Amino acid sequence: MSHEVPHGAQPDETAPKLDFAGTTPYEDYVKADVLTHLQHPLSDDPGEMVFLVTTQVMELWFTVIVHEWETAAGALRRDDLPVAMAALKRSVRELEALNASWRPLAGLTPVQFNSYRSALGEGSGFQSAMYRRLEFLLGEKSSSTLVPHRGAPRVHGELDKALHEPGLYDEVLRLLARRGHPIPADVLERDVSAKYEPCPEVEAVWTRIYAGPQDDELVRLGEALTDVAELVWRWRNDHLSATRRAMGTRTGTGGSAGVAWLEKRATKTVFPELWTARGHV
Repeated sequence: MSHEVPHGAQPDETAPKLDFAGTTPYEDYVKADVLTHLQHPLSDDPGEMVFLVTTQVMELWFTVIVHEWETAAGALRRDDLPVAMAALKRSVRELEALNASWRPLAGLTPVQFNSYRSALGEGSGFQSAMYRRLEFLLGEKSSSTLVPHRGAPRVHGELDKALHEPGLYDEVLRLLARRGHPIPADVLERDVSAKYEPCPEVEAVWTRIYAGPQDDELVRLGEALTDVAELVWRWRNDHLSATRRAMGTRTGTGGSAGVAWLEKRATKTVFPELWTARGHV
């Protein structure tokens, strides 16, 4: 097929290039053909497609946010606060996009959800390995959450590694200690594979930081972490709301307590002393 410009016509220099020897550079970079062929609904209900795609989009956002928080944690270890802050600020915008992923599902009625719910079998978002890594970075750790992944050695290995590495908040507290703030030794040397628990001495450190100059870079770090924590809280509550609307108090997929379990999670915040210290400033 000829792609020559017709005789007498002037080539449009602003037009995009259309002729490539193989796949397009866009496809080579984005792998769009792979992404758009990963959807294999298991029911005949047309609504299952939006549930499946939305869940896959959430997994992609988990991947991006984990990358940002790992970048921030590494920068904090190097005392590179600008790089850490940039990653945290990007993650705030990404968390906003992640939370917006609930909108296509938020209006599901029980009949609509039940029309394809059986296709999920024992599948549950609780089994998401990337979401588990996200929670580990927030200090929400438990070795029992690795159990569902024992049959996938690579995934299990990545999770086990993440379980035993310091979380994002651990690196923040170590930075504060290096800057002369009295973070207790038992906090700095704690078993990082265990869930982070609030500490009065850490609360006192944040109280002193927040009582100081408001343009201090540690105050700005605290506020960036608070933005993250608030959006994590909103994620949990949006999850609760969407689940309550779609299935009421029925047992959740995967055998969880469903709404009751989510209600318990929705009351909790991450980076706890950043919230409690505010009452003492």
